[in-house]
Amino acid sequence: MREIVLDTETTGFDPATGDRIVEIGALELINHIPTGESFHVYINPERPMPQSAFEVHGLGDDFLKDQPLFDAVADDFVSFIASDPLIIHNASFDMKFLNAELKMSGRPIITENEVIDTLMIARRKFPGGRNSLDELCRKYNVDNSGRTLHGALLDSELLAEVYIELIEARQTGLDLNQNVTVKTGEAKVEKIAYNVDVKNLITAEEQEKHEAFIQTRIGDKALWNV
Repeated sequence: MREIVLDTETTGFDPATGDRIVEIGALELINHIPTGESFHVYINPERPMPQSAFEVHGLGDDFLKDQPLFDAVADDFVSFIASDPLIIHNASFDMKFLNAELKMSGRPIITENEVIDTLMIARRKFPGGRNSLDELCRKYNVDNSGRTLHGALLDSELLAEVYIELIEARQTGLDLNQNVTVKTGEAKVEKIAYNVDVKNLITAEEQEKHEAFIQTRIGDKALWNV
């Protein structure tokens, strides 16, 4: 199962009043395991950055003026997320911005993807508590010491760890029958197979002793022989 953990940074709170996306960060999970493949881009919002937003993420006008417009990265973004589930903290915020940008660029809005809001999961799990990303990192001992400012890719990485804890999927890492596609560098893609033949982990002599033990102690009704 492929999922995309996603976060955005913006110039403010509402695209309806002219606020725009300035950063998108997303990373891929396969069966709840990060594969190393990610999408990250800064975006020129074509408007000045308010001081209040700059204090949150540190992305200013001088830096953003040389970044691509959303239209230039939209196809790569849509291709990366495909139609797979999106894991987002406070999903309504990011989704309204993403769909506003897609609509302005003349592209279809996101409708096919299932959106999983980790804030809603956290509120059900910890009713009445504080459920910000920083607070959830503290609850689950996720190291967020590098988060002095908000950053879309960093926050996606932290959220991936929190999400795995929230849904109690940590043990899926023990699955030895997965094929995971991992992006290394800009273009190279490698497939790493985690298929393990247990019989290759023991010697022929050990196999013979095991079979003799089963036959002597359990006989033909052994589960191994069914």
